[in-house]
Amino acid sequence: MYQPPQFRSTDRAVAARLMRDHPFASLISNDDSGVPFVTHLPLHLEERQGAFVLLGHCARPNPHWRFLRERPTALVTFLGPHAFQSPRIYPDLARVPSWNYLAVHCTVTATLVDEPAAKDGLLKKLIADHEPPYAAQWRSLGEDFAHKMLAGIVAFELRLDAWECKLKLNQHRPESHAALREIYAQGNEQERELAQWMDRLGLGARPDAQGQGGT
Repeated sequence: MYQPPQFRSTDRAVAARLMRDHPFASLISNDDSGVPFVTHLPLHLEERQGAFVLLGHCARPNPHWRFLRERPTALVTFLGPHAFQSPRIYPDLARVPSWNYLAVHCTVTATLVDEPAAKDGLLKKLIADHEPPYAAQWRSLGEDFAHKMLAGIVAFELRLDAWECKLKLNQHRPESHAALREIYAQGNEQERELAQWMDRLGLGARPDAQGQGGT
């Protein structure tokens, strides 16, 4: 990922928050012909002994699990809130439009999980992330139904070997921050979330209120 220094974040807590708040990821690895193959899927993030691990699964007919078995190194990307940036945020006219976004890219090593009890435990973590009350319904459906459903998927653990976090919010143009935040705060859901991130990063105030004009 292209990483200008003003947009790079090395804060583990920020990366973890983005991965948890926006868990629908893209898993990317090469197929047998060497062409990138992408699966879009929700992933559960957990930390083990200071390391990040992502848990997920795909349908058994999806060939991606076989690619992971043969070539365990893969890429996972998470895209957080993103929105258009109008040039009208600047006091001068010699400006062009842009796009702001938050993203995390992870280099991972995959381990397949195909034992029914282990897959059941992994699924329950995903259920707890998105609809905890469904856990009771899942248990009530009985072992035969559960085994049938579990046989139809292949699960995996993705150990993060490296990660990059990018927060592109016009940090290097402090004269735009107040106007940009005002537009985002009145916008759609993604724009409002970007306004909240600007607040967390101290980018919402006018330059004269920030001392040195922001970070």
